[in-house]
Amino acid sequence: MRPALPFVRPALSFVQRATGHRAVLGRPEHIQRVRWMVLVVLCANLALIALDATILNVALPTLRAPTADGGLSASVRQLQWINEGYIIVFAGLLLTMGSLGDRFGRARLLTCGLAAFAAGSLLSALASSPDQLVAGRCVMGLGAALIMPATLSILSNVFTDDRERRVAVGIWSGVSAIGSVSGPLIGGLLLSRFWWGSVFLVNLPIVAVVLVLVFLYVPESRDPAARRLDPFGAALSILTLVALLFAIIEAPTRGWLSPAVLAAFAVSAVLLAAFTGWESRTGAPMLDLGFFRDPRFSVASLAIAMTFFGMYGTSFVLTQCLQDVLGLTPLGAGALVAPQAVVFFLVATRVSTPLTERAGARAVITAGLGTLSVFFAVLALCDSGTSLGAVVAITCGVGVGMGLTLGPATSSIMSSVPRERAGVGSAMNDTTRQVGGALGVAVLGTILSSHPTSGESVTTVASTTSLSGLHAAALTAGIVVACAIPPVARYLPARQRAHPRTYLMRDAHGQSSAQ
Repeated sequence: MRPALPFVRPALSFVQRATGHRAVLGRPEHIQRVRWMVLVVLCANLALIALDATILNVALPTLRAPTADGGLSASVRQLQWINEGYIIVFAGLLLTMGSLGDRFGRARLLTCGLAAFAAGSLLSALASSPDQLVAGRCVMGLGAALIMPATLSILSNVFTDDRERRVAVGIWSGVSAIGSVSGPLIGGLLLSRFWWGSVFLVNLPIVAVVLVLVFLYVPESRDPAARRLDPFGAALSILTLVALLFAIIEAPTRGWLSPAVLAAFAVSAVLLAAFTGWESRTGAPMLDLGFFRDPRFSVASLAIAMTFFGMYGTSFVLTQCLQDVLGLTPLGAGALVAPQAVVFFLVATRVSTPLTERAGARAVITAGLGTLSVFFAVLALCDSGTSLGAVVAITCGVGVGMGLTLGPATSSIMSSVPRERAGVGSAMNDTTRQVGGALGVAVLGTILSSHPTSGESVTTVASTTSLSGLHAAALTAGIVVACAIPPVARYLPARQRAHPRTYLMRDAHGQSSAQ
């Protein structure tokens, strides 16, 4: 046993230093010194999972190719499940994971989520069949469900000043959309040099670095009231969202009025009623339904859902049209929509916060939704003579609308929820994003598939028949987003008022640091 001692003592010393470091992280004065670095680490986590939600869009044609040509011979239905299996698990578990984070510690669940995300990425990269790839994507969805609500709830507790928190949320929202919009560009770049599995394998070194940064900078936090678990409510929420998303995803293939789809919608409605009834009666609900009585929560959630309906749906349609119709490479298609991410980030971080302080959240969110609707409608007017520069300008206009909408809407949701329940508030914010995005991909994807290409040679922007699908999808996105404008303009308060702070963090020994 003697030879082992030289290795044991350094290990014990490291554990002691690590424990001391984590204890220091829980002190309010230390948190205030490193709060912006904490934001950087949280945004790195967020960018990782947001990127993965769309990075596969440009790889779909590659996965359709025969195995001999480097693909997986995936059918259209399998492609849909490869793309949406991630979203089903992700969205289905968000509320449950947000609640668990409030109880057991958000940094702890963040770490577990990164480990699960890395495992799912490795399984996906090594998949040799479409079904194996679907399984790997589902594991990645589990990791994402652990990560995403933790990022926003930790942010809400780290930033104590209301203005700083609005700025931080704006940056958080900007990074989220940048990750989503940049997915096609990064995916195209990887596919131009490596095989399709590289879009997953690239996650592993990133996760390793982020894990170290989480340990070094992210403090632990949890609900000091430590409510008892609500397993029945959690099960009902998961089953409700899974049934709803199953119906949304299967509708384009089976038909919106097919028995299976109608049955899934009916089951989701029944389960939602059961969930609502249970949460209103139980003593320790996972989701306090009283949150929905506050328009800062309910109306802002609607605005976010409709925004992601349009963003995810048009991105799904446009990236495929650019390749199948325009004949662009995956890298070319990704590069064409990349400026949208830059515009979004600049508006979200430099414009929306000061504008909200002057004009109020209601005016800014209404303007953002209106901008989105207008540019989706303009996209529907594109024809065979439209230049690629005009397409870039339109997508940048969409980026402006997203930047004006998402930051203030997210701040509105988080300001309506007590900070000790920030995990559930964050999870609800994330669930609306994922459900809205899944619905957008399903609905607009169905519209596009109902207007197949004519098989004409690709020499200009597109054939008239092919463009009709994009026209219908973009017009639908504009109308859906516009439907959120009246309730926002009518019910959302102009000014946000945050809940009083009841606590800040807990240190490594579980002691509360009140403020």
